[in-house]
Amino acid sequence: MDRGTPALIGWLALASLLLITSITVLVVLSTDEETEANGGWPGVAWMSMLRTLDPGTMGGDTGGPVFLGLMLTATIGGIFIVSALIGVLTTGLDNRLQQLRKGRSRLVEHGHTILLGWSEQVFTVVAELVEANQSERRSCVVVLADRDKVEMEDQIRLRVPDTGRTHVICRSGNPLKRADLELVSPDTARAVMVLPPGGDDGDTGVIKTLLLLNNRTWSGRRRPHVVAAVQDSGNLSVARLAAGETGLVIDAEDFAVRLVAQSHRQTGLSAVCDELLSFVGNEIYLRPEPSLTGMTYGEALHWYELGVPIGMRRTDGSVLVNPPMDTLIRGGDSMVVVAEDDLLIRLAEATVPVVRTAIACRPGPPPVPDRTLLIGWNSRGPKIVTLLDQLVRPGSVIDIASPRRPADALAVPRVSLTVGHRPCTPTSRRSLESLGLGGYQHIVVLSDETVPPDLADDRTLVTLLHLRDIEVRLGDPYSIVTEMNDDCNREIAQVTKADDFIVSTKLVCLLLTQLAENPDLYDVLSDLFDPAGSEIYLKPAARYLRPGARANFATVIEAARQCGETAIGYRLGALSDKPPFYGVFLNPPRGAALALGEGDHVVVLAEQ
Repeated sequence: MDRGTPALIGWLALASLLLITSITVLVVLSTDEETEANGGWPGVAWMSMLRTLDPGTMGGDTGGPVFLGLMLTATIGGIFIVSALIGVLTTGLDNRLQQLRKGRSRLVEHGHTILLGWSEQVFTVVAELVEANQSERRSCVVVLADRDKVEMEDQIRLRVPDTGRTHVICRSGNPLKRADLELVSPDTARAVMVLPPGGDDGDTGVIKTLLLLNNRTWSGRRRPHVVAAVQDSGNLSVARLAAGETGLVIDAEDFAVRLVAQSHRQTGLSAVCDELLSFVGNEIYLRPEPSLTGMTYGEALHWYELGVPIGMRRTDGSVLVNPPMDTLIRGGDSMVVVAEDDLLIRLAEATVPVVRTAIACRPGPPPVPDRTLLIGWNSRGPKIVTLLDQLVRPGSVIDIASPRRPADALAVPRVSLTVGHRPCTPTSRRSLESLGLGGYQHIVVLSDETVPPDLADDRTLVTLLHLRDIEVRLGDPYSIVTEMNDDCNREIAQVTKADDFIVSTKLVCLLLTQLAENPDLYDVLSDLFDPAGSEIYLKPAARYLRPGARANFATVIEAARQCGETAIGYRLGALSDKPPFYGVFLNPPRGAALALGEGDHVVVLAEQ
């Protein structure tokens, strides 16, 4: 009886059967006349069942005292049985509703995306998946976290109010437990995302979840692809081993370091990455184009009406981003294209005319040593300094302005950098003025990891306001790049007019979402964000077009092609502080009139 509602119903059914059988036998043995009048023992059994289930049926009975007494006994027994049945059903239904409310029921879905874990990044991922599945008739996103189901649904509904055709379902359970994992039906899922949780031990939970998924026996025809991210680069190899051959694991710390190091020399880079990784605007697609077979990559750049090619993928799986312009396109190769949607990629019937008189194709200025000020210090600081040592010219200087002396960064010998330390309180105006900011070309503000993320962003905002005010007084001598923890705070910080904001947590989530939707992009994105080879650069427009000359984007593509580069868009300096794209226009119409001037930049893929 302790097995729950189904067992109790079974016992009540058995008790009813015993009662009906007993009354029927007694009536047949003790009353001949009533038995014959009611059709023999089958009729008596039917009468006993009706009186057991409905006490009111006895009101019309006639017969001897023995018969009426037995019918009364059946009715009284039925009252107890039916009353118990109603109580059992009510209690069982209430328990079931409570179980559903707690999110502990088994999911019945197919082709859904599973999010394991809960953090602030859940809302970014859900919003991106909703945007990605707008063209689908129906899609489903399932969140499994060790939190209350109703609370999770309320927060998602508040932060992502319009989910369109995407159905968001929450289940309450621990992703580290196999039984809880089964609640979200992983066998029928399309993709599984392991979100990076906060805290020092977040990677431990990610690795254990990956082990659980990799060791699980999958019963579906196709195993869903698993994507995850680790915060500590030292855990990357272990996480990839736990994920197995089919799992994709991203190094979030390394990705953030690259963005900070490259953005301090290429302001506006984060806005370009945000659009390429987001499903709002332009994304990256792989698309076979048999009609381009036999052409060179440089020739193919002009044969797209919608979309901008940035490379190709060979039949053996190797990816070439911004290959040499004379690289031949072979049969079976796929083109890597930047476009608004895969349905909006179209070859041109004829190439757009190029205004050759507007082409400048000037060589860039020779690289010179620069001076960089790094305000603040965190766990990414040593890696940022190490990467900058590989990117800058010999003789460059970087000073670390922080309350404490970072001995780990100063003790390491450098090849191109001279690393120094300046005592500084980042939120103090007097302390910042004492640094002699006019002597630096670039300033990077790192987020404080010793305080909660919201408080760290508040302190960063105060520092940025001081830096911008000092810059105005000095006459705009330096660029400012800063880390932010919450993208919502980025909009508030726009009043500081900093050149670039790096919200690494958001960009990592966008990267994971892209891989969850299309794992074939892993090699493309790995190559694109690798400092070795071709990267994204924002170069002065005067390098490609004559200042003030009327041209079109096809002319910009041709100018970049002559320089051995691939142009994918431009950034207007006058709109650099205007959300949501901050002056960045990727994959613009090729034939529309275009004039770029001082302060504008062309977004290209180049080796340096």
